[in-house]
Amino acid sequence: MLTKLIVHDEYVPKNRKPNDGYFITISGNVGAGKSTFTNIIGNALKFNTSYEKVVGNPYLEDFYADQARWSFHLQLYFLSQRFQDQKRIGELNENHIQDRSIYEDVEIFAKSLYETEKMSQRDFDTYSELFHCMMTPYLVKPDLMIYLDGSIETILSRINQRGREMEKKIPTEYWLGLHNRYKEWISNYKESPVLVVNIDQVDLIEHPHQIEVLTTEINNILNNYQNIVAG
Repeated sequence: MLTKLIVHDEYVPKNRKPNDGYFITISGNVGAGKSTFTNIIGNALKFNTSYEKVVGNPYLEDFYADQARWSFHLQLYFLSQRFQDQKRIGELNENHIQDRSIYEDVEIFAKSLYETEKMSQRDFDTYSELFHCMMTPYLVKPDLMIYLDGSIETILSRINQRGREMEKKIPTEYWLGLHNRYKEWISNYKESPVLVVNIDQVDLIEHPHQIEVLTTEINNILNNYQNIVAG
C-alpha cells in the first residue's frame, strides 16, 4: 500500500474561509526525502514551497560533532526559522507546502536530545516554554500533514546516498532512536489529518508515474476536506 490516511479521534478541524489557501506540511525522519517530495509535489500541485535551512545553517556541523554542546543552540535556530516560515505562510494565505513541520522540532528532536541527556533539563524547559507559551497561539495549523514513513533500512540507505559527511559519522543508534520516536509521535498527532506515504515503495524520481497518483489523492483529500474529517 502506497498511502494511508489517518485522522486522530481528538482532531478538531480548523475554521476555513472560502478563499483560504491550503497549507500542507511534510514530516519524516532525516533522509526520508522531505525536500525532494516538497519540490516535486509542490511543482505538480503549483503550490508555493519552503525548505528547511541546511546549507548555511551556522550550528549544524558543530552539532553533529558535539551534540551535547550545541543541541540547545541548534534547536533554537531551527525553531526560529520554522516560526518565521509559519508567519509568512499565514500572512500570504496561499497554497503552500512546507518541508518539515514545526511540531517535529519540539516533539521529536528537542525531546530526543533531552531524554538522551544531550540537552539539559534547564535548556529543555526553556525551549518548551518558548514554543508552547509564546509560539503556539500564533501557529497556522496545517490542513494536511504528509508523513514520509518507511523502514530504518530505507532511511539509512537514503542518508548514505545523499552523502553528507557530517551525517555519515552519526551512529546508527541515533537514527534508529529518531525512527522509533516518529512512530510514537505520529500515532498521537492531532493537529491535522495525516497522509502516510510508504517510502519503501514510493520513489518519485525512480517512478515518476507516482507523482500523479499522489497529487490526485492529495487533491481529493483537500477538496473533500469536510467530509473526510467528519467521517
